[in-house]
Amino acid sequence: MVLTVPLPRRPDDTVRYWYENELGWATVPGTPVELLTGLRFDVLEAPAEAGYAALRHLRPGSPVAVRADRMRLFVAAGSAEELPGLLDWLEWGSLTLDLRATGAGGRIEAPLPPGPVHGSRGNGCHGDGAGAGPRTGAPANAPAAGSQGAAVWLRPPEPGCEVESSLPALSALGGGGGGAPDLVRLVETVATECHRIRLRRCCAQPLAFS
Repeated sequence: MVLTVPLPRRPDDTVRYWYENELGWATVPGTPVELLTGLRFDVLEAPAEAGYAALRHLRPGSPVAVRADRMRLFVAAGSAEELPGLLDWLEWGSLTLDLRATGAGGRIEAPLPPGPVHGSRGNGCHGDGAGAGPRTGAPANAPAAGSQGAAVWLRPPEPGCEVESSLPALSALGGGGGGAPDLVRLVETVATECHRIRLRRCCAQPLAFS
């Protein structure tokens, strides 16, 4: 009998296994591993500074990822389609904001699966918010976001849990504290912070004289 030794898993195989088998999230064939949006979630991306200010509107189990100076907030599927109309309704539609959404038919880079940080949480699907950080500003335990150019989890999803119940949704407006977080309040906060960042950068630019 000839014994065969299985080939070691490549890093991408381990990442894909975690997303597909532990979370049940769809991935795109190929490398690097990418996640399909518009199925179980959409993603709002904004400057990390604006995203940190909006963390108070999320439940503890709502996934959040960071890459360099950008934050990705996971929201209910269909939110990307609602974003332009929602910004208009909030009277932000006439301004150019550094806020974009990826929804149906889109894809994002898969953040690296959490290591010991994930295993040590042990708070169930939706914990008590420990380690979530302060209400504004960067949490004290925030990861070195994208120091190597890769996206990482600030608040990782919980294997075995239905992520949909923790995601901000438009239908949650006025739905009470027990339901999903409110997408309107989340977008309003992120848009406000994006505008503040834009104004600050404009004021910091030297005046041009002819």
